[in-house]
Amino acid sequence: MNTKVWKVDKYVDNLENNPQVVDAAHFLQENEVVALPTETVYGLGGNAESDVAVEKIYAAKGRPSDNPLIIHIGDKKQIHAFVREIPEKAELLMESFWPGPLTIIFKKKSGVLSHKATAGLDSVAVRMPDHPVALALLKKCQLPIAAPSANSSGKPSPTKAQHVIDDLDGKIAGVLDGGSTGVGVESTVLDCTEDIPVILRPGGVTKEQLEAVVGEVHLDAALIDEASKPKAPGMKYQHYAPNAPLYLVNGSKSFLQSLIEERQNEGLRVGVLATEETVEDYQSDVTISCGRRDKLESVATALYDTLRRFNQEKVDIIYSEMFPNTGVGHAIMNRLEKAAGNKIINE
Repeated sequence: MNTKVWKVDKYVDNLENNPQVVDAAHFLQENEVVALPTETVYGLGGNAESDVAVEKIYAAKGRPSDNPLIIHIGDKKQIHAFVREIPEKAELLMESFWPGPLTIIFKKKSGVLSHKATAGLDSVAVRMPDHPVALALLKKCQLPIAAPSANSSGKPSPTKAQHVIDDLDGKIAGVLDGGSTGVGVESTVLDCTEDIPVILRPGGVTKEQLEAVVGEVHLDAALIDEASKPKAPGMKYQHYAPNAPLYLVNGSKSFLQSLIEERQNEGLRVGVLATEETVEDYQSDVTISCGRRDKLESVATALYDTLRRFNQEKVDIIYSEMFPNTGVGHAIMNRLEKAAGNKIINE
């Protein structure tokens, strides 16, 4: 398959009628799969009403079919077609955070969406992305679009069009290149089917921000205790992993340096994921800064690109610093723990 690439300037006027956006929308209407930029990561979009399109998404990613897909919309009114009810708290959250990096789980109406898009569940995860190109495409195609991250399953999510091409060239119909994404980690997934909302995946909207709008918000037990079964099926799989084994290091800089030297003495090429504050403190083969520790949003933005850079450097092992598990740091640590397969070395 020849993967078409459309390059679009997100700052131009009338994006909905931009020829590249119109062409990409036509592909979606024909049940082809198109990667699109969002404010979090690039998504791999397909018509959520079509079994054919959804099957193409799973096939291109190599994604397990019991892992439901998030449905993306360009207009809040669209959800009435496939959502059974909108609780008051969900309404407040939609008003506060849509468009934006918040996915809300609702009870689903039957007979509209492909059952494969929701993995046979009686609920549906929905979000409205905050990216001008994504919104233009969604409005133009007039379809609910199922869109997981546009990468090979298990690998770091794509924050640039080139990341998508690296993983999926020849496997999908097209890539709508709208430049680099902003938030860098996926949306927060919030289950609003119960009285007290539950965070199933931390992301671009923090627990503190959610509670400021609707009061008490719980964390899924699996986010606290890895022995617990995740409520969201996709959370049981390893994600975001670079090619080399990744270890999180809970300890001092001198302890991390001792680990580096131990592996170098074994003849291994060692990489370190550090921050601007510490990038000069390690004598590894490859040390990459992932942003500023005093500005964790910058770490979130650069995280997946940094993990992919280690692939290019062909390191044998990667050690990573750890980050505070509060605010957006919760999302960062969730992704790093998944990427490492929960391999943590304590001093």
